Order: sequence, then C-alpha cells, then structure tokens
Amino acid sequence: MRYVIIPGIGGSGPEHWQTLWEQAWGDRATRISPASWDEPDLDDWCSALDRAVAASGPDVVLIAHSLGCLAAAAWLGAAKRPGVRGAFLVAAPSVRSPSFPTAEAGSFVPVEAAPLSVPALLVSSDDDPYCDPGTAQRLATAWQAGHVSIGDAGHINAASGLAAWDAGQSLLTAFVAGTANGLSA
Repeated sequence: MRYVIIPGIGGSGPEHWQTLWEQAWGDRATRISPASWDEPDLDDWCSALDRAVAASGPDVVLIAHSLGCLAAAAWLGAAKRPGVRGAFLVAAPSVRSPSFPTAEAGSFVPVEAAPLSVPALLVSSDDDPYCDPGTAQRLATAWQAGHVSIGDAGHINAASGLAAWDAGQSLLTAFVAGTANGLSA
C-alpha cells in the first residue's frame, strides 16, 4: 500500500504530522506538488493529485489535511478513481468560516460536499478555528464518511503540538484495516 499526502495551504512544514509520516514511510509516500501552494488553485491541485496517484500505482490511501481535504473531495467527485482505497481527511475547513482564506483560495469555495467515490474518514477537532463541530459532522455526512472528533486540538497541525501524532496513526491504521475489502475497482 502507498500513501498520497495532500497538505493544506503552504504545504505542511517540517514539524507537521503529515511531513513526519511521509518521512517515516519513505518511498511508500508521495506528496502532491502543485505550483500554487501559497495561492491555491483547485485545478492545479487536482492535476497534482492526478500525477501523484498515477505515480504511486494501485492501492493508494489519500492523507489530506485542511484545504487538502477539499482538493481530495473535489478530485474524488470528478470521476471514478481506480486503485484508490480510501481517503483519510483531517481538519477539513468550512468555506463559510470567517477564517477561511477566501482571498488566497477562492477557487476552493465552490467545492460542494457530495458523496465520495471511496471510503473516507473525517477527523476533526472541537476547537478548530476553520470548522466548527456541527459543520464537520455535516461534511462527513455529505461525503458519506466516518467521523471522529479528537476533542480540543485546534487545526490538528504543527501548532497543535501533536508531533508525529501517534493517535492519528492509530486512527489511520484502523481506517485502512476497515477498507481492506473496499478497494475501488
């Protein structure tokens, strides 16, 4: 199995759990590489996701954080995605939140929450400044994804002090085990 890492705006820095997981996984992980990290363009991010998944081969799990969750949802909604086992979505932002970076990421605002084409799990925080708990539950329901709240953990990023986020790795392991028979054809 391989992992495709889809960070949020700016690309997840060196202390972010996504970066630490990617380093630990070595060649089993690929990070998307859009040209527009700081002024995200949804089409660019989806093209980068196309390239990363194609380079990874079959049996891929998407690992998305923040704006990356919206990119993954848009990409998964655009077409059937053979070989993608599932999507592990962490700290999805609400495009209606006053803190959403509309000026920088306006192309993400029209992304509609619709059923995803693969099994998914949304992990949220009760005090995320980009998405309140009710909105996180609504996103999970619209995506037909499982939902786990980890309590107060901010935006579940490096500033949250999670380091390699062992509890998140346990959630991912359980999620992947649950998708063992659900690989998209």
